[in-house]
Amino acid sequence: MRRIRDVPLPADYLPLVVLPFLRESQLAELEQQGISGIDLCGNGVVMVPGQFAVFRTGARNQFPTYAPIRNVYRKNTSMVARALLAVRYFESVQDVRDTVNTRDVLACRWTKTPIRLGTVSKALKALEEDLIVERQQGIRLLQAEKLLDKLQQNYEAPRTLDRVRLKVETNNVSLTEVLGEHAERTGLPVVATGLSSVSRYATMQREDMLSVYCPRRAPLLEQLPSRETERFPNLELIETDAQPLYFDSQEDEGFLWASPVQTYLELMAGDKRDRETAEQVRAYLLDRLEGSNQ
Repeated sequence: MRRIRDVPLPADYLPLVVLPFLRESQLAELEQQGISGIDLCGNGVVMVPGQFAVFRTGARNQFPTYAPIRNVYRKNTSMVARALLAVRYFESVQDVRDTVNTRDVLACRWTKTPIRLGTVSKALKALEEDLIVERQQGIRLLQAEKLLDKLQQNYEAPRTLDRVRLKVETNNVSLTEVLGEHAERTGLPVVATGLSSVSRYATMQREDMLSVYCPRRAPLLEQLPSRETERFPNLELIETDAQPLYFDSQEDEGFLWASPVQTYLELMAGDKRDRETAEQVRAYLLDRLEGSNQ
C-alpha cells in the first residue's frame, strides 16, 4: 500500500495487491484506501471507479503459517503492543523485548518469567499484518489510534479478583506513603488500579478509597496498621498476578500508579461517565507518544 501511494501509476492503470492470503479485515482496509487486492485462496476486493466493485471473502487460508499466539492484544502478549504505545520506534526485536521486560513490574520485582524473544517476534509479525507497525529499517508504530482501539476491543478484566477493603491508620501521613513503605518492606510490588490513577491523566474526582493490585495480599495484611471493614474503607487490596495490569506503571514518590494505557482500558470498560473521561486519557496518551522518539 505504501509503495502504491508513493509511486505514481501510468494513466488508465489501477493498483492491485496480490498476496497468498488476505483476511477480511485486510480486504476492508484495502477497500477503504481505494486499492484492489486478491489472494490465491479466492478472496478479494476489486474496484473500478464508476463501473463495478466486487468484495469476496470467506475462503480459508491455504497457506497457513505457524502462529500459536491467537490474539496479540490480550494477556501477556499485549505488553508488546503496550510497549509500542510508550515508545513508537525500536531498532530491533531485541530492543522491543528489553523494553517490555524492563517495564514488566512482575518480571522485575516479582517471580514472573520475562517475555521471550520468539514471542515478541510473533507479536510484531501479527501487528505488521494488521498494518499497525512497519518493520523496515527498525520497528515503527504506524497507527497508534488503531492499536489503542484493538487493545480496548480485546481487553478482558480479570474475572475472579480476590478483594479486601481496609481502614488503614495513616497518622497524618499519605496513604500512598504508608502503603509504599510496607510494600517495600515485604518485597511486594503494589500498583494502583487504572480507576484509582485517573487523576494523573485526566480531570476527574478520584474516590476516597485507593484500589491497588498486589500479587499476594497476606504479607501486606500482616504488616499494615489496618482493619477489614466495609464502612468507610480507604484502601482496597486486589490480589492478582496478571502482568499487563502492572505493565509500564508510573512511579511517583515511591508509589506506583497504573500506566495511561491501563487507565484508559479500565475506563472504557466502565459506565458512560468513565468512557467520557477515557477520551481525556486517550488524548494524553497520544500527545505523549507524539512527543516521543520518531
